[in-house]
Amino acid sequence: MRVRVDVGARLHFGFQNLSLAHERLYGGVGVALDSMGIVLRAEPADEVLCDWPVFSDYAERSCAILGVDGVEIDVVEALPRHVGLGSGTQAALATLVAVARAHGRSPSVRERAPELNRGGRSGVGVATFESGGFVVDAGHPTEQFTTDPPAAGEWTVPAVTARHDVPDSWRFLVVLPDGETGRSGDREDESMRSAVENADPSVADSLSALLVRRLLPAVAEGRLEAFGDAIGAFGRLNGAWYADEQGGVYRPPAGRIIDALSDVAAIRGVGQSSWGPAVYGLTDVSYAGKAVSAAERVLSGLDIDGRIHIAAPRNRGVEVTELG
Repeated sequence: MRVRVDVGARLHFGFQNLSLAHERLYGGVGVALDSMGIVLRAEPADEVLCDWPVFSDYAERSCAILGVDGVEIDVVEALPRHVGLGSGTQAALATLVAVARAHGRSPSVRERAPELNRGGRSGVGVATFESGGFVVDAGHPTEQFTTDPPAAGEWTVPAVTARHDVPDSWRFLVVLPDGETGRSGDREDESMRSAVENADPSVADSLSALLVRRLLPAVAEGRLEAFGDAIGAFGRLNGAWYADEQGGVYRPPAGRIIDALSDVAAIRGVGQSSWGPAVYGLTDVSYAGKAVSAAERVLSGLDIDGRIHIAAPRNRGVEVTELG
C-alpha cells in the first residue's frame, strides 16, 4: 500500500518540574501547530530507500521494530532540525507510521516510541502527534529518572493528564533566527543533567499554581489574552532553571527578540520553545499580519536574519491517506 503521512510541528512551553525534591520529574506542556510539519510518502520495498539520512535511519529502525524488509520513503516536507519545533520526535514517529501503514501493520505509536528513543523526558511530542491540541503530560517518577535517565527504551511515554482543543481563530507567530541550532543528543543530556541537579524546587511550586489556576482555565475557556500571558509566564519561570546552561533565561539571540516582541500590542505570551532558537508568540487571525510585520521590524532593528511563520493550531493528530 502506498500511503501519505502528514503531521504538524509542536511548541514546547516548558516542564512542570525539574527538581529531584518532588515526586514527579519533567511533565511537559505544549501545543501542536498546523501549517508547519512533515509530509512523507511511503510504499513497501525490499530494502530501505530514502535520500534523507535522518528519515532513512528512522526507517531502518522502524523496519527492525516491525519485522519488515524495507520501505521506500519520499520526504515531501520536513521541519528544520533542532530549532525547538519537535523535529526529532515528529520525524521518528511519522516514519514509524509510514513504514507500518505501508505494510498493513499497526504502528502502536505510544508503545513503540521508546524503542525510537522518544518520550524519554517530555511526552508532548508523542501526545501532539497522536491527537494535536494543547497538552499536559504527567512526567516520570523521580526515582526512575534521576540525574541520569534510564537506558534507551526503558521507560513508558508519560500519560496525558490534560488536553484541550485550541480555538481555530488563534495563531502562533514563530520566529526562527539564523545561527546555532538548539541542543540535542549528548549535549542536551549534559545540560539537562546539570539543570536537574541544580533546580530550585520552589520554581516547580510556582509553575504548578500557574498551570492549574491560570493556564488550564484560559485554554479551556478560549481566553486568548489570559492564555498568552500564562504561557509567557510559564516560559520565563522555566528559563530560570536553564539560565546557567544557555546564557540567560532565554538563549541568545532569543532573549533580545522576546524582549522586543513583548512590547507589541498584537502579540501575547512571547517565549522560547524548548532549547530554541525558535521564539513564539500568540495572536489571532485578525492580527496575524500585524504580528508578522512587527516581527520583521524587530529582526531588522536587531540586525538578526531569520524566518517568520504564522501557524494555526492543529487540533488533530497524524493523518494517513492511502494512495493505492
